[in-house]
Amino acid sequence: MSDQSASSPVLAFSTALANLVRAAAPSLVSVQSNRARSTGFSWRPGLIVAAENALPDEEEVSIVAHGGASSPAEIVGRDPSSDVALLRVARTDLAKAPASAGAPAAGALAIVAGAREGAPSASLGVVSFVGPQWRSLRGGVIDARIELDAALNRSSEGGLALDAEGRAFGMAVFGPRRRTLVIPMATIDRVAELLSTKGRIARGYLGLGLQAVKLDGGGIGAMAISVDAKGPGAAAGVRQGDIIVGWNGEPIRGVHHLVRALGPDSVGASVRLTLRRAGEPVEATLTIGERPESR
Repeated sequence: MSDQSASSPVLAFSTALANLVRAAAPSLVSVQSNRARSTGFSWRPGLIVAAENALPDEEEVSIVAHGGASSPAEIVGRDPSSDVALLRVARTDLAKAPASAGAPAAGALAIVAGAREGAPSASLGVVSFVGPQWRSLRGGVIDARIELDAALNRSSEGGLALDAEGRAFGMAVFGPRRRTLVIPMATIDRVAELLSTKGRIARGYLGLGLQAVKLDGGGIGAMAISVDAKGPGAAAGVRQGDIIVGWNGEPIRGVHHLVRALGPDSVGASVRLTLRRAGEPVEATLTIGERPESR
């Protein structure tokens, strides 16, 4: 440390932050398509983790590595329920992301390190909340709820959330109301492993098109506006127009409540549905299927 930095704590702090971003930069890539820009990071040789929500649905993507070299990328698999996508590139020489860390403490400093056109980007903030395992609105199990009070640019979504030692504790993504959430590294490793071997994450399937409806007397139900003739709902005897009001004996809180219950661990499980059919109560037992790839 120079005499100048030693005499200026602010300069020393600034230099330390810049060094953390500089160390992470070789593992970061800019993920690009015709319409979108985001960030990814090297997970394993030839494999890049990116934010699923930031990827286009049907466009070719490429990556721009640290230093500016561009390479085509293939989407190996994507899991909207955890916001994790896995890309394959021909390059196997990209630096691996910094060693992972467990969930940080609320109030700890955090840096979001991203990439833009082959150059690093960064934002500084604090960990505003750390909570237990939770389930996303699409049913994915996230190992910890981590929120950051840090600005996140669209091009930095998918970047690494670093602690004060430069260790990665997750991937920064946009949450509800544009809050900055972090998908923990434990979740990323679990989901990316499945995507690398199977190309997809199994999701529960009811075979029902559902619409939220208000119930007489209060509460929300889910009306079956369509029934897949070959799906689990039809096999359980659910008819078009039936309203689901209970799930395993508990009142439902709308369609999102059911979607969140259809995570990967739900496939094959049996549930007891309480229905209203023409105003009369009906019980049905449904075995949750696996959502077809085209749905």
